[in-house]
Amino acid sequence: MNDSLKKDTTNGVVWSAIERFSAQGVQFLIGLILARLLTPTEFGIIGMLAIFISVSNVFVDSGFSSALIQNQQRTEKDFSTAFYFNLGIGLVCYAILFLISPIVADFFNTPILNPILRVLAFTVFINSLIVVQIAKLTIKIDFKTQAKSSFIATIISGIVGVSCAYMGLSVWALVVQQLSFAAINAILLWWFSKWIPSRVFSVDSFKKMFSYGGNILLSGIVHTLYMNVSVIAIGKYYTARDLGYYTRGRQFPDLICTNLTSIIQRVTFPILSKIQDDTERLANIYRKYIKITSLGIFFLMVLLASLAKPMIVFLITDKWFDAIIFVQIMCYALMFDHLNKINLNLLYVKGKTNLVLRLEIIKKILGFIILLISIPIGVLAICIANVINCQIAIIVNTYYSGKYINLGYWKQLKDYLPYLLIAHIACFPAWLLSTLIDIPIFVLIIGPIISTVIYVICLEMIKDRIYVEDIKPIIKKFFSYVSAKLIH
Repeated sequence: MNDSLKKDTTNGVVWSAIERFSAQGVQFLIGLILARLLTPTEFGIIGMLAIFISVSNVFVDSGFSSALIQNQQRTEKDFSTAFYFNLGIGLVCYAILFLISPIVADFFNTPILNPILRVLAFTVFINSLIVVQIAKLTIKIDFKTQAKSSFIATIISGIVGVSCAYMGLSVWALVVQQLSFAAINAILLWWFSKWIPSRVFSVDSFKKMFSYGGNILLSGIVHTLYMNVSVIAIGKYYTARDLGYYTRGRQFPDLICTNLTSIIQRVTFPILSKIQDDTERLANIYRKYIKITSLGIFFLMVLLASLAKPMIVFLITDKWFDAIIFVQIMCYALMFDHLNKINLNLLYVKGKTNLVLRLEIIKKILGFIILLISIPIGVLAICIANVINCQIAIIVNTYYSGKYINLGYWKQLKDYLPYLLIAHIACFPAWLLSTLIDIPIFVLIIGPIISTVIYVICLEMIKDRIYVEDIKPIIKKFFSYVSAKLIH
């Protein structure tokens, strides 16, 4: 990786990480407060609507943001065309959600879903207003602006949501929180980006973007529908309380895994699109990305699974005790997700969106069959089905990585397996402490320290190049900076 790419990647990752984890960190803390004030049933009610909001947001983007980022000859006409199309789709999606809300309420046998969906659906329209703004900032590798916007919006909406919960608004506190975040974030992105669409809509530009983004749209719909089928199944055949435990159990590993994966994906896509025709260079860089992400994600996810019990009890009290097993299983379902995203990202960079769509259909058909088998067994079986399906996805996705850049399943397994094994060795003491000692705060402090020390020692012993050449210098630089500040 040359200096220019390394600098762009580092800066992008830093600010993207700040954007994701500053906002998500505050959101996490707010979520803990709300989890203490509200019940699993109330979180489950919002969870029932996740699929409708998520699918609508996929339609709103329509793959046009990716098309704008990937196209190196984009024009102002392209940006304006994308904006007006996304705006129109946002209005259509809101109208559809408004009309089907009574049907959704009847399906789940939960009458309150009717008014909640009609209000919550407005976030979809708001999100349609900022697709182009986010794409323009991403093209510039400007995640600093996005960081400021989402952080401010998260704090304000969090205060509003917690206040509503204290006032006894129950599930509506979660609705108001999400709606206020979407509105404030949109206002700030418009203000910071300084971009105004011109009065032009080009049919030719639309066709060009849709030829690329259309496949992304369809694959996104297939993926989103599948990812939320579990939620529908639990909400329909079990209880809102069960769904509350499931969604909360998924939320903890999501905070780590999905955010880290998203950071890498959104930063590397615009950067690697610039060298999409240099196959050998792409392969080397992708291999490095796989190692770096695996080094961090595997350790964090295994550590989270090991400390799930004291974490749940300490942070959100015993009333969420049944969510512990969901946290642990979902850690193993999501810890490999970065490998799938990185491999799919390669196909996007190569412009193979039609192939991505075919792969999504194949994977989801197999996944849906496994999920159908698991539904009658129980909610835990549904979680385990996610673990199995993630492994199937890795095999399917890496086949084409091997075909296009000679980086197939076995080469990638050889690269990331050592980190997975070392993570389990390092985190075993933390799990042992959580099993033997019933003092959550003690385990949550001592466990991570011991496991981190063991992990670093193991990496030093095997002289891991990624740790020695890329991670260790950053750690040293950070501590040197902190030491200098403390001295002065």
